[in-house]
Amino acid sequence: MKLRIQTHVSQPYQVVWQGFNEELFRKLSPPFPPVRVVRFDGCLAGDMVVLELNFLLFKQQWISRITEQQSSESEIYFVDEGTKLPFFLRFWRHRHRIIREKAGGTIIADEIEFRTPLWVIDYLMYPLLWAQFAYRKPIYKKAFALSPHLS
Repeated sequence: MKLRIQTHVSQPYQVVWQGFNEELFRKLSPPFPPVRVVRFDGCLAGDMVVLELNFLLFKQQWISRITEQQSSESEIYFVDEGTKLPFFLRFWRHRHRIIREKAGGTIIADEIEFRTPLWVIDYLMYPLLWAQFAYRKPIYKKAFALSPHLS
């Protein structure tokens, strides 16, 4: 199953790329399940991210590896792929695209491909995952708003 959410932000794409760090990553975590960042190497190929998701009665580990990272004059992207996933996921591939807009500003595109143990659960998970990533939109907008002295 595939999911795509785009957010327009005011900052130039190189500034947005520089802002993709552990501090932003922590801000993007939704309220449920609470997430503890165990390890965050960064957003370059070979980097690892290790999370602990707390479902109150039990915890699950999520480990992703950054498998690709490319830069061009129009776009910077990186891909994280799940190597150890929570019980409800069997496959996870997330392409984070930071796309330069000709008129100024940047589009942040989250492109996710996921699979659960059963195809019917894919359809049940879709709105939950969509909500988790829609939650990021105002955080991105705030993090990458133009400062008053720059506008």
